[in-house]
Amino acid sequence: MYRAITLLLAVRCLSLAGSPTIAEKEEFLRKAKIVTTRGAPKGITGTVRATMSDGTLTHDVSITIIDESKARFEGAMGVEINFRDSYKFYIAAYKLDRMLGLHMTPPSVARSYKGSSGAYTWWVEDVLMDEAQRLKGKTVPPNQEEWNEQMNILRVFDQLIFNTDRNLGNLVIDKAWKIWMIDHGRAFRILTTLREPKNLTKCDRDLLEKMKALDAASLKQEMDGLLNGAEINGLLKRRDLIVKIFESRGESSQYSSPRRAE
Repeated sequence: MYRAITLLLAVRCLSLAGSPTIAEKEEFLRKAKIVTTRGAPKGITGTVRATMSDGTLTHDVSITIIDESKARFEGAMGVEINFRDSYKFYIAAYKLDRMLGLHMTPPSVARSYKGSSGAYTWWVEDVLMDEAQRLKGKTVPPNQEEWNEQMNILRVFDQLIFNTDRNLGNLVIDKAWKIWMIDHGRAFRILTTLREPKNLTKCDRDLLEKMKALDAASLKQEMDGLLNGAEINGLLKRRDLIVKIFESRGESSQYSSPRRAE
């Protein structure tokens, strides 16, 4: 069975107004039309490459329609009980990213594809490489401190959503050396423990405060139709553990970094 269907579109912005806003990107994802499709050179099974346009803007979009659940799943990471791989988690990750003020996950909206419900996700433009390519080429970030701060944020985010499928290929680096987190289909588990607490070494102060502000009511409103009650409860329980870790370590485990622009 295929894992997902993803459309990778060549970037061609025809708008004279410059880069589209977040709202404009979301609107594009909801309404733009597929112009052409072709097979992608690499990636997960069931991937095609296409071009979408709304008549003014043409851009890349990733479309995922998988929504699969299994009582028991055996994969590269071992056996997982109550396994789920869903397009809904792509959208949930984007919405949570926005709630936390990260702007490290590209916009993603719900939309059908060939009669199936799915997630349309903005394809990151100006891609320099992914993390696998960076490590293979032994490429050093131009600003190591900023790089480390971004890595610490994504490590906290992955523990918060219990991401079971983070790999070097779904950490994308653009030409400004911003890290983008993509592919969250296997996240948001109902578990109330942390997957890899050893990865939590430092935390951005603003992120810590925004995690503290999360509550069941706001999450239920934002994640309506995307996460169920058990998944939201798991997220909040993991949040509590993350906050406890960094508060017990004190100021030495926290730092302040500039907010990434939308």
